Amino acid sequence: MTIAPTQPERVAPARSWFLGALYAGNARTVVSRGILATRSTNYLVVLSGFFEPIFYLVSLGFGLNALVGPVHTSTGQLVPYAAFIAPALLAVSAMNGAIYDSTWNVFFKMNYSKLYQGMLSTSLGPLDVALGEISLALLRGGAYAIGFMIVMQVLGLNLAWTAIFALPAVLLIAFGFGSLGMAVTSYLKTFQQMDWINFVLLPMFLFSATFYPITVYPAAIQWVVQALPLWHGVELVRGLTTGDLSVAMLGHVAYYLVMVIVGVIFTTTRLKALFLD
Repeated sequence: MTIAPTQPERVAPARSWFLGALYAGNARTVVSRGILATRSTNYLVVLSGFFEPIFYLVSLGFGLNALVGPVHTSTGQLVPYAAFIAPALLAVSAMNGAIYDSTWNVFFKMNYSKLYQGMLSTSLGPLDVALGEISLALLRGGAYAIGFMIVMQVLGLNLAWTAIFALPAVLLIAFGFGSLGMAVTSYLKTFQQMDWINFVLLPMFLFSATFYPITVYPAAIQWVVQALPLWHGVELVRGLTTGDLSVAMLGHVAYYLVMVIVGVIFTTTRLKALFLD
């Protein structure tokens, strides 16, 4: 009598003892799946987002540059107008890439393709899904920003060697917006509600000292602008690309670290509440 060989038992990836059912240590699977999906269906949409800040830079940075002349930064340094708005557009590029990926894409996956329900029926936990999706948003925002920074370098708009540190800075900005964007999206149920995202992004883009110094506002309005996350990103990147360094940069970094932590915690908690509880 022969005995058929037994099939080895499939063992699910071990979950973190500290986070329990929240985390299986396999967020890379979510990232790999997202990259494959982007390469096969969405790469043209992703590519199109790269050109938007370049259009702003060419039309305003060079069109208005001849009329406006040099501009003072928040610490009083005098820089060409194109070099003033270019780092702001770099921060905007990181924000847009991360926000679009962590809002519209996440909204479709959550409410229409039911992708997260399928993921969470496996060994993956909500923190795996949250970190994976936020990482995808980080990659998109980082890709936009790195491409735009190359354009800045070619045009001579990086005025100091410290501009190299703008790369990790824009990744932090993308991480912060990606985390917060997914957290907010987890509460939205209709496409009409998604319009509120653009309603918030547009004024933040226009008024976060992107195209002119914050000192043009009355003091009360300056306080409001300084509470906006994009302003912190603009000031951080502008200081690095112009060499206008200050201790305040540490505050900008801390602001985004808090955004990342709050966004990841809220997203993980929300995914657990929606699909596991």
